[in-house]
Amino acid sequence: MSRRTGMPRVVVVLGLLVSGCTTGGMSGGGAEVTVDDSATSEVQKGDLYVDVHDPQQVCAGTTLLPDLHNPEQPRIIEIDMEGELVWEYVIPDNLRQFTNPGLDVELLPDDHILFVLPRNGVYEIDRDGTVVWSHLDAQVSHDADRLDNGNTLYNWGGGDQKGDAQAKEVTPAGELVWSWSAKDEFDVDPYAEIYREGWTHANAVTRLKNGNTLVSLRNFNLTVEVDPQGEVVWSFDWSTLGGDDPHEPEALPDDHLLICLQHDTPHQAVEIDRDTGEVVWEFFVEGMRTARDADRLPNGNTLIQAVMMPDDESVIFEVTAGGEIVWQLKLKDSPATGTPGWFYKAQRVCVE
Repeated sequence: MSRRTGMPRVVVVLGLLVSGCTTGGMSGGGAEVTVDDSATSEVQKGDLYVDVHDPQQVCAGTTLLPDLHNPEQPRIIEIDMEGELVWEYVIPDNLRQFTNPGLDVELLPDDHILFVLPRNGVYEIDRDGTVVWSHLDAQVSHDADRLDNGNTLYNWGGGDQKGDAQAKEVTPAGELVWSWSAKDEFDVDPYAEIYREGWTHANAVTRLKNGNTLVSLRNFNLTVEVDPQGEVVWSFDWSTLGGDDPHEPEALPDDHLLICLQHDTPHQAVEIDRDTGEVVWEFFVEGMRTARDADRLPNGNTLIQAVMMPDDESVIFEVTAGGEIVWQLKLKDSPATGTPGWFYKAQRVCVE
């Protein structure tokens, strides 16, 4: 769904609506714009700022993301290409404890927002901050998607045990209509005795067009495709590429797969041909501690959420197919302190 520049600024705090107005627009020109040191020094601690923006090469629009750097005020925000806030929802006080490891946030076709509160549930709010749907489940983490049939698919991996389901699908009424448990396939060597923040630490689920489901099993270094009967019909071992801790696989239209890998791997974001396992695109930049999320944009660029050293800085950047960074958002003086980044995931809402 496209968003307009010059849109009303709407700030939702604890479900209360506060309105203002902003008239900002996209900047013109074709040269890369970099904020100089004097401009950056004026940014206050915890403030968002854009220090790279090439208007001719970006997928222009807004960016929707969680901002978790302030534990007293975790929030979901939407910003324009200049880093200006255009919408905000502050997580209510009674729910702000449910933010670890981070919030998955998804813009729905009706302009509602779907998000995960780990170990609590999945919520849908409208732009006024009103909860219009929720499904409570202490065994939810990392990822949730609204399916074409109106159901919601979500995963559990924030401390999962062998008896747990790592993927679940529920109806709008909350009825469980499908689930998948890794134990049916993986309670064997070399996976049976693994445990690190859960048995599988599953961190993403995606429903494919063929009706099967992709599940990311971080602790096993695997992405698996599961059919409706629960049988694994395809899998890929990322350690074969020197990769570790796969995160957030995205199925691309050409049956390629885009994913983030961790821990000094040679491919921080990598795209493979699922038929051959061949690497068809990859991205690596010096100083990246964590790459948590990568999304392929309509113009062929890729949006990546990361943590960069030496400042342990949460960063979201947009890179071209050639690896050029053409947009970059940072958070001033707020080290990520071992987390996967205060931004966790991000969604670009490109202007059509």
